[in-house]
Amino acid sequence: MLHFQTHILHEDAPWLVFIHGAGGAIATWKYQTDAFKPFFNILLPDLRDHGLSKNMEPAFASYNFDIVCDDLLEVIDHLQIEKASFISLSLGSAILQRLDERRPELIDKMIMAGGIFRATLRMRFLIRISQFLNHVLTYNQIYTMFSLIVLPKKNHQKSRRLYRLQAKRLSQVEYMKWVGLYGEFFKVLDDYFHRKLRKMSLVVMGAEDHVFFKAAKRFVAQQEKARLVVFDKCGHICNIEQWQRFNEVALKFLQGKEWSVE
Repeated sequence: MLHFQTHILHEDAPWLVFIHGAGGAIATWKYQTDAFKPFFNILLPDLRDHGLSKNMEPAFASYNFDIVCDDLLEVIDHLQIEKASFISLSLGSAILQRLDERRPELIDKMIMAGGIFRATLRMRFLIRISQFLNHVLTYNQIYTMFSLIVLPKKNHQKSRRLYRLQAKRLSQVEYMKWVGLYGEFFKVLDDYFHRKLRKMSLVVMGAEDHVFFKAAKRFVAQQEKARLVVFDKCGHICNIEQWQRFNEVALKFLQGKEWSVE
């Protein structure tokens, strides 16, 4: 089973589940845990191979979205969670939508931070380049390079540093298994871009997220049950870079007080 942490408020409290992105870990949510503990039972899992989720069984030569979702559902069922709200980051937005597709009765509200919603030309180019570089560079070298591409500015430094530290726990062999997601990645994003969200959803993006922001804006524009909040002077990992504002916006949304804070 995945390594996970829980913070239990009380038996009848609503559940809140966090899904980090590729290369992340539970530490992705270091600025959210204390803020949300007074209101929710919290589940913080490390995805397969990330953080302390090592040597998972069954083992696979490569991964797909259903394998990743099966891991999460195993923990959720183990804890007997029947309904929960979810907060995801980056690639976690696609994993969350797959969970909603597979088990819609599980999910109450969704918050997608730094969400990935469309395989744009820029994203396709970056992924194709990374596939080529896999043959000549190590994972850590690739991740360092792409973290600078995705998070290039000085104010992105804190989130860039934290993600590099977390990513060091992922080995080259483990990374290559996650590369298997590329096989269905573009199709999954294209399918979900046109899929109508059935749950009240909040998308939080940094205005300086030059790789993913435009697609997120187009995605929300066609959704009746989604709203977009944009943080100025903020990059891709907005829950770290502007964590105080993120916590304020997310809590108000989850508690039904208002859609967004400007």
